[in-house]
Amino acid sequence: MSIRPTLESRKAQPAVEGAGVRLRRAFGFQDPSELDPFLLFDDFRGDKPDDYIRGFPWHPHRGIETITYVLAGTVDHGDSLGNQGQLGAGDVQWMTAGSGILHQEMPKGNIAGQMHGFQLWANLPASLKMTAPRYQDVKGKDIPQIIDDDGTSVKVIVGSFWGKRGPVDGIAADPQYLDISVPPNTRKVFKVDTYRRAFAYVFKGAGRFSDASAPTGVLLEKEVMGQEVNIRDMSGNRTLVRFGSGDEVVVTSGDEGIRFLLISGAPIEEPVAWAGPIVMNTQAELQKAFAELRNGTFIRPAH
Repeated sequence: MSIRPTLESRKAQPAVEGAGVRLRRAFGFQDPSELDPFLLFDDFRGDKPDDYIRGFPWHPHRGIETITYVLAGTVDHGDSLGNQGQLGAGDVQWMTAGSGILHQEMPKGNIAGQMHGFQLWANLPASLKMTAPRYQDVKGKDIPQIIDDDGTSVKVIVGSFWGKRGPVDGIAADPQYLDISVPPNTRKVFKVDTYRRAFAYVFKGAGRFSDASAPTGVLLEKEVMGQEVNIRDMSGNRTLVRFGSGDEVVVTSGDEGIRFLLISGAPIEEPVAWAGPIVMNTQAELQKAFAELRNGTFIRPAH
């Protein structure tokens, strides 16, 4: 067994998308090989309606899959194929854009005005870029949750973990998407297949991932599970941790515990030609996609 080292730890950066949604971007529009097959990760968390209410009006996607996970509030969605619905707290939508789709996502806060969710983009291999679009909408109650003896909780959104399998399937990147909560001052080991690229995104509490060059949370100087932990004060909220190769991710939580997403997937290792919400393999394919968008042939008829 080998512990995955931390290659990088960085804060998600402010960004504005859609019609004026203020969010934090953990990664996106950088070297796509870093976290292949994943392209972008946004944290659209807001406590004021002005931060998110204008939403993400009609926009295209082609060549990727988008994964939306809602923790608070709701997201109304609709598309050019006539699909529509609402994601509530705890719900997940995995949309395969494939050959192309126009859709919109309009967030609404809960009774306290809070909106909290994440969106992840996963690339599609060349063989599937022009596949038919599809949705997998999953209610929170259908996502398996495992609680370990020490109080650690894992929601298995995609993939298999600790004997449970998530409800989303048939995804090109063969991903594992876990929502993990570790109680205070606890050291925990999570298996991740060696062939996967992996990252964690901390969004509550704080902790330290083993072999980190810098801490990703707030811990006191003390011994935890027999290991001395000497860590400076640093916020764990909205921190991306990118891992190197290995088959274990190890985290030691702070005094408030830690909650984070642990996401991994099989790299596609293909050329990427990328412009906004359209991701192809070549510039010629990209130019063709935008030409079709302009002349009204972007959406392919259903077979």
